[in-house]
Amino acid sequence: MSPIQQVVGAITQYQTGAAALTRMQEALCLPAEPSARFTPLPSPGAQPAALAFDDVRFRYADDLPYVHHGVTFAVPAQGMTAFVGPSGAGKTTVFSLIERFYDPDSGVITLDGRDLADWELPQLRASIGYVEQDAPVLSGSLRDNLLLGNPEADDDALARVLKTTRLDGLIARLPAGLDTLVGHRGTKLSGGERQRVAIARALLRRPRLLLLDEATSQLDAVNEAALRDTVSDVARTTTVLVVAHRLSTVTMADRIVVMDAGRVRAVGTHRELVTSDPLYAELAATQFLAAAD
Repeated sequence: MSPIQQVVGAITQYQTGAAALTRMQEALCLPAEPSARFTPLPSPGAQPAALAFDDVRFRYADDLPYVHHGVTFAVPAQGMTAFVGPSGAGKTTVFSLIERFYDPDSGVITLDGRDLADWELPQLRASIGYVEQDAPVLSGSLRDNLLLGNPEADDDALARVLKTTRLDGLIARLPAGLDTLVGHRGTKLSGGERQRVAIARALLRRPRLLLLDEATSQLDAVNEAALRDTVSDVARTTTVLVVAHRLSTVTMADRIVVMDAGRVRAVGTHRELVTSDPLYAELAATQFLAAAD
């Protein structure tokens, strides 16, 4: 029996190794972006970015339905713009297209009046700060995570951002301060703390365009209100786009883009849209309020 068990074990190990090798080869065959050259981050006094979508159509694959069906809107330089709509409306896809994770099938996206396709990727992304809903925190110290996007940031800039995002209190409580290890995937931090670390990391890049994809979803009411004030302050000097599900976040926006089924239904302020757009009025009365509660 012993030789038979060894043979069966060897066959099992071979199959496991072959499957792993196949997955590695599939990863190596994935299309890759060209190697990026170093591009300096925007200077502290850089002008905010203006953005526009013009009849943009997009789908993730040729055999999948379109996510965007002629999306058109314009965002002026400076201020805060909120994107709202039902799940699957294409809000997060807007951010993916801005970052050029994907290119549209048709239509034009412009930044500062210039087609995104004409921008060098490093130059484009150096101007953008992106905070997603489940923001990653890497194993290492808190300082390492904060400086990931801008290793050259000085202590004064770091202190300002920590105060802005209400992380200074957390730092004071940690045994080693900024040099405290956060654990694998930030397991020693709460969900709200990880979210604030991600936002602080983005702000350290001094972005001309800040993208927040439900960035306050894991914060409690007190910290969400504090961060809302932070975003409002940031919007005075940069362009902020936010995908939001909380009424408090939406109402403070300078303009709101209402999306539904891959199209832009309406653009306006909260007061205007509540009376002019039935979908927005329904969201404001149900989904937003439920999320706020």
